[in-house]
Amino acid sequence: MVVALNEIQNQPTGTLIAHCGTSLITRADLANLPVPAATRTHKPIAHSEIVNALVETLGFRHIGVVRDEYAVSDDGMRMFGVLDLDYEYHDVRFSIGIRNANDKSMRLAMTIGYRVFVCDNMAFKGDFQPVFAKHSNKLDLIDTLSIGVDKMHRNFDPLKHQLGAWRTHQLSDTDAKMILYEAFVEGKLEVPNVIKDVHDLYFEPIYDDFRPRNLWSLSNAFTSAFKNLKPFQQFKSTAKLSPFLERFAKPCTTLNVV
Repeated sequence: MVVALNEIQNQPTGTLIAHCGTSLITRADLANLPVPAATRTHKPIAHSEIVNALVETLGFRHIGVVRDEYAVSDDGMRMFGVLDLDYEYHDVRFSIGIRNANDKSMRLAMTIGYRVFVCDNMAFKGDFQPVFAKHSNKLDLIDTLSIGVDKMHRNFDPLKHQLGAWRTHQLSDTDAKMILYEAFVEGKLEVPNVIKDVHDLYFEPIYDDFRPRNLWSLSNAFTSAFKNLKPFQQFKSTAKLSPFLERFAKPCTTLNVV
C-alpha cells in the first residue's frame, strides 16, 4: 500500500491511496499511457489530456497547482489523482481529487475540499463534487471542467465559513471530552474506537496547529487518528466526521463557549 499525504502547516489536505493494483505515476508519465479507440457510444479521453486541461482551466482563474500525485491501474485504463491548490484560507489548503477510466468502469469525476480522499478502491471523498460525467460522444471536456471549476469557486465561500466557524468555536476541556464520549462511548460517530489517539493528539498536541482549544483542532485530532485505520475505513470515518462535529458548531448546541 502506498499513501500520499499532502500537508500545509500539519493540516491535512489531499490524500491519495494506491493499494488495489495501481501504482504511483508522475504527470509527465500520464502522457505515455495507451488510450483505446472510441466507439459509437463511448469516448475515451487520455488521462494526461484531462489533467492538463484541468490545470489550464484553473490557471485561467489564477489558481495554481502546488503539488499533484497520480495512481494508475496496471493496464493504464484507470487513473486516480490529487491536486493541491495554491488557494488557502487560514493556512488550510484546498485540494481537488480526480478520477477517470477508459475501460467503462467509472465516469470522469472531480471532488473538491479542504480534506480530499481518493483511493483506488473507489473511495472518493471531498466536500462537494462539481464534475461527474459519462464518456459519451457528446462530452466536451473543456466545457465540463470549466463548469466544474466555476462551481468550485462558488462553493469556496461556504467552506471558508465552516472553517472560520470551527476555528472560533472555543471548547472547554469538559466540552471536548463530552464530544469524545458521544463519538466513541455512545457510538454516535459509528467509527472504530480510536478515542485514546484522538484524546492524546488534542490534549497533548505535537503540532502547534493542534494547540488551540477549538472545534477545528479537535477535528484535526480525529482525522490524524484516522490515518492509522485501513484505507476504506479511513475514508468512511472521515466522511462521517464533519456531519457529526457540525452538530456541536450550531447555535443550538448545549456546549459552553469559553
